[in-house]
Amino acid sequence: MYDLGVSNKLLVRRYYEEVVNTGVESLAEFISPQYVEVYNNQRYEMGLDGARAHVLGVRSVFPDLYLTIEQQIAEGEWVVSCVTATGTQQSDWLGMRPTGRLLELGSINLDRVVDGHIVEHGGVANLFEPLLEAGAIRIADAVGD
Repeated sequence: MYDLGVSNKLLVRRYYEEVVNTGVESLAEFISPQYVEVYNNQRYEMGLDGARAHVLGVRSVFPDLYLTIEQQIAEGEWVVSCVTATGTQQSDWLGMRPTGRLLELGSINLDRVVDGHIVEHGGVANLFEPLLEAGAIRIADAVGD
């Protein structure tokens, strides 16, 4: 019996390892031409060019970007991946000048796979800790100080 969840988890894992972690040459093998990204309940039609530009944009900030999948769960078309991302900030990021520091952030990614291609991506990331670590934000002094 064919297990769609296992197949979809493997596809998403391979995409992170073979595209996001290394380069965009094989992006079309994994991403649908109808690819969309969802952030704050807004859908953004990206297609292959948008997906490629997104990966290249992130890698321009973090050239040594590396995603590690800690856990994955799949149900039907949907794959949830708990991811740890590490990378050294070498370019402007969120209005912050390059720090040259290795940053780590955790995220939960939600990908939808249809006919062997990722058609939709969204998720949430813990930006607080890496921004705090990089010095972009700081904890306010205690009240009255």
